This record gives sequence, structure tokens and C-alpha cells, in this order.
Amino acid sequence: MAEPGIALEQGLPIGGDLRAAIERWQVWLADERRLSPHTLAGYAQDLSGFLAFLARHRGGPQDLRDVDALGPRDFRAYLAERARRGHKATSSNRALSVLRGFFRWLHREGLVDNPALATLRGPKTETVLPKALTVREAGVLVEEAGTQAREDWIGERDTAVLLLLYGAGLRIGEALSLTRGQAPALGQEAMRIVGKGRKERVVPLLAVITEAIAAYIAACPYDLTPEAPLFRGARGGPLRARLVQLAVKDLRRKLGVTSVVVSHDMQGVYRVADRVAMLYDGRIIATGTPVDFKNASDPIVRQFVHGALDGPLLER
Repeated sequence: MAEPGIALEQGLPIGGDLRAAIERWQVWLADERRLSPHTLAGYAQDLSGFLAFLARHRGGPQDLRDVDALGPRDFRAYLAERARRGHKATSSNRALSVLRGFFRWLHREGLVDNPALATLRGPKTETVLPKALTVREAGVLVEEAGTQAREDWIGERDTAVLLLLYGAGLRIGEALSLTRGQAPALGQEAMRIVGKGRKERVVPLLAVITEAIAAYIAACPYDLTPEAPLFRGARGGPLRARLVQLAVKDLRRKLGVTSVVVSHDMQGVYRVADRVAMLYDGRIIATGTPVDFKNASDPIVRQFVHGALDGPLLER
């Protein structure tokens, strides 16, 4: 059951059916999505703020029928009030992400069918230099991936994949190349990974990683034979790296966080990057957008980006 201390604010003006739905959602987040009490408390705070705004904005307590009737103007008015109160764009985008997750759950449960949030754009975040994700940001990214999925088993899958990336340091290709037989067992403390150049390394595993993988395996609707790919797409085929890259990019933008990705895969870089920097001979020789790199005139950059055999890279 849901942890105590994550309830909505006392005296919040909402109808009984909406309050009951929120309590069920919180239980689902705690029991099915296994979110931490700290994260659950943050969700409750964001949702309480939104519901308190609705009571002021629409003139009284709101119930499920009122929530079902909300339009884009109501959500834009909510974002406008947050801006007037001095909330940063990143904070408002995280609050909006909580609301999207809640409304998606309401839709799955057959309680509300409101598409207004699906097309709503959050406030623009300030363009800043990329930085590595903090521990908290990585945790938020993983937890949001689980709650944003359209099906529960896909949420379990995305959580497991991202924990392998951010919690164990696997590359996307390494995580997606795992077979069911190679999946770490519950409580396993390390695993061997074959990386680039067929080099092996031992990767330590946190308990939360093996728990997430076990939860995904239990929830996956497809037959996971020992030699078959561990992570499956929505139709049962192997999960593609492009889908993981796009999911990370989408979550990063929604949550207003930035990250650094080091890669030699230029097609992957084009899909996930907003800004690119090329490191060569111990120094950065070029920076710009992915389009800038595709059209670069520098011979070293052009040779690397296009994978040409002839050029200055082979002359060293």
C-alpha cells in the first residue's frame, strides 16, 4: 500500500470521487511503479497545487466530471499562474509531467477521457551548456519513464533499461543485446558485459536494478526464451536503440534536464543531441548543432562524420 505522508494537502477542495481516484493512483505509483516516498510526496505536492488552482480558477471544488471537461485554456492558465509566482520553467515542466501521468492513468482506468494535455506544450526552458545528470535527475528520469508508458509492462521495461544505463553504466547497445538467459538474477551483485572490441568488463549491480529487471520479466506478455532478446518492443520484436534514444530525449526535454552523451555513433548523436562537440587530439575542435556537423567544412570533422577512408585522420 502507499506510504503514509504522501496524501494531498488537508482541506483541498475536491469531490469525493476525485479524491478516491487520486488515492488509487498513489497506491498504483507506490505498489506497481515502486516510486520512492520522496518522489510520491513530490507528486502529491504538484497535484495539490494544480487542484487548488482549479478551485480558484473555476470557482469551487472539482470532481472527476469537472476534470474531464478541462480544456487547453485551463492548463495554460495554470502554467501562467506558476510563471507569475516565480516558478522556473523546469519546475513547471516537471509539474506538467506529473499531470500527464495522472491523466493517462485516469484514461486507462476509464475514469476520464481528456486529450487536452496531449497537445499542450510546456514552457520553454533556458538554453544552457550541457552538464552531467545529477543523482536526483537520473532518478527522476528513470521514475518518469515508468509512469509515462502507455502500458504497465512497457513502463517496467523502460525502467529496467534506464536503470542499466544510468545505474550500471551500460551502453544502449549493450543493454539491448542482452538475452533472457543473460539477464541478472534477483539479488545478483555483478555481471559480465562484452563491450566494444569484444572486451569484457565486470559491472556491479544495485539491488534496484535486478528488482526492476525481475519486475519487467514478470510483466512482459511475450515468451522470453533463454536465447531470445530480453527487451521487447510493443509488438514483441527486439527493442530498437532508436526508441530508447528518442524516449530519453523526450523525457529530458519534458523534465528540463540536460545530459552529456559520449558516442562514436553519429546517427545516434543526430537523434538525441541538441548540441555537439568533437574532441580530437585532446582538445575540442568543433562545436555546433547536428545540422552544423552534417555540413561541416573542417576536413577532420567531415571525415569523421561521414566515415570516409581518405583524409587527415589516417595521416597521423
